[in-house]
Amino acid sequence: MSPSLEIAVRVGGAAVVFACMALWEWFAPRRKLSVGRSPRWLGNLGILAIDIIAVRLLVPTATVGMALIATERGWGLFPLLALPYWAAIVIGIVALDFVIYVQHRIFHYIPALWRLHRMHHADLDIDVTTGVRFHPLEILLSLAIKMAAVVVLGVPALAVLMFEVLLNATSMFNHSNVALPPRLERIARWIVVTPQMHQVHHSIERAETDSNFGFNLPWWDCLFGTYRAKPAAGEQAMTIGLPIFRDAAELRIVRLLTQPFRDDGNQQR
Repeated sequence: MSPSLEIAVRVGGAAVVFACMALWEWFAPRRKLSVGRSPRWLGNLGILAIDIIAVRLLVPTATVGMALIATERGWGLFPLLALPYWAAIVIGIVALDFVIYVQHRIFHYIPALWRLHRMHHADLDIDVTTGVRFHPLEILLSLAIKMAAVVVLGVPALAVLMFEVLLNATSMFNHSNVALPPRLERIARWIVVTPQMHQVHHSIERAETDSNFGFNLPWWDCLFGTYRAKPAAGEQAMTIGLPIFRDAAELRIVRLLTQPFRDDGNQQR
């Protein structure tokens, strides 16, 4: 698998999903935005650009490249088990999703990691751009965790590429300011994390922030007791964000990048 093919698949897939969700939000928004698009999108998309540059400059091979190396050298659990190729792909995607769920919980409970992750939660509204708003240091750390998981498990490169495309797509989908029809939503949230399910995770209430950690699959939250069906205040009345960093100036790129390193007094969540 050539790097150019990997980039084309990932960028092309992400662009299509972003455009679809942005149009859906424009024509049928779920919630009225408290701040709006203009003050937020420049900062959120600017952070995305920095993330892309950081990953490609510092870790050009990324997870797919590591998977190719692991496969060539026979590293990992899957080769030891001699799993059929199709099974290694399916199990690999599910296993990587579980790794991301565990990582997400850890980033909430370890103070130093929370300082990195809280930039994602400090957005004052939630829409498709929130799904790409992650601090560059968090992106690089998450990438290192995924690369380690790929080596330990021996996940095939195709499974890694499929997972990365899926992760980017579902992150934009479940952060989007859209609503599925009620009957479809009740069914869909058993299969995939829906926007209504994930919005609870962006509530200002800490008990709700520390719930619904899944990105792709909702099963981990159900299995490990972190599932919350809806916000206590109701979908339309809930407040998005954190008690800190609520000034509109915090939406600027420089302020976003420096949030992990600025003292927030009593470490409010």
